[in-house]
Amino acid sequence: MAVEWSDRGIVLSLRKHGESSAIVSLLTRAHGVHGGLVRGGTGKRARGDLQPGNLLDVHWRARLEDHLGAYKCEMIEAYSAAVLDRPGPLAALSAACALSLTALPERESHPPIFDALTVLLGHLHRPHWAALYVRWELGFLAQTGFPLDLTRCAASGVTEDLVFVSPKSGRAVCAAEGRPYRDKLLELPPFLRPQVRDGSAFSRHEIAAGLRLTAFFLGRFIYDPMGRPLPDARLRLAQRFVSP
Repeated sequence: MAVEWSDRGIVLSLRKHGESSAIVSLLTRAHGVHGGLVRGGTGKRARGDLQPGNLLDVHWRARLEDHLGAYKCEMIEAYSAAVLDRPGPLAALSAACALSLTALPERESHPPIFDALTVLLGHLHRPHWAALYVRWELGFLAQTGFPLDLTRCAASGVTEDLVFVSPKSGRAVCAAEGRPYRDKLLELPPFLRPQVRDGSAFSRHEIAAGLRLTAFFLGRFIYDPMGRPLPDARLRLAQRFVSP
């Protein structure tokens, strides 16, 4: 008896297989990162549907559970089309897909990560996309078992004037306690502090600091143990916010 299921999935990657098919990796809501064969997946119409970041309604079927199996896909939302002419948001879309593909175990369900990625993809065309992306990475860390505590000072417990993060504990540090050790601490940008201001006003420096913060802990907790660097797409996104 064949094994089959239906779900929603976000396209993470695809590669050509044979003359006209493609092997597609999706982040599905109930079945995690899951690959499958799409027959005709390299055809003109299918290529548009299978762009990374697109949300699909999918049906997967295989003879056995551990087989590659085959997908039948229907478009729900073409998130990639909304940012194709916007290099920054497109870089964020690519980075989020690459992180999901390389950091999550295959076939392990993470519904909160799927839901948060859907929200991120639906807001990348808005002015505050970069700050939302950094917050998505913080949520990604939390949902994979590595939450940061940015709500109060690790040393004094105060909730105001939080400007640093301890690389050892992943907890915020206030200016008074952290200033003597500032060279050993990570910067906590204003938009990640408890009192948040409007996203459209965030500076390049603040976004760069946020990306450095999350990159440090993504490396420490996820990629370093695997002996792998952060994905190239994530590195390219961070490079966009480096001052010339």
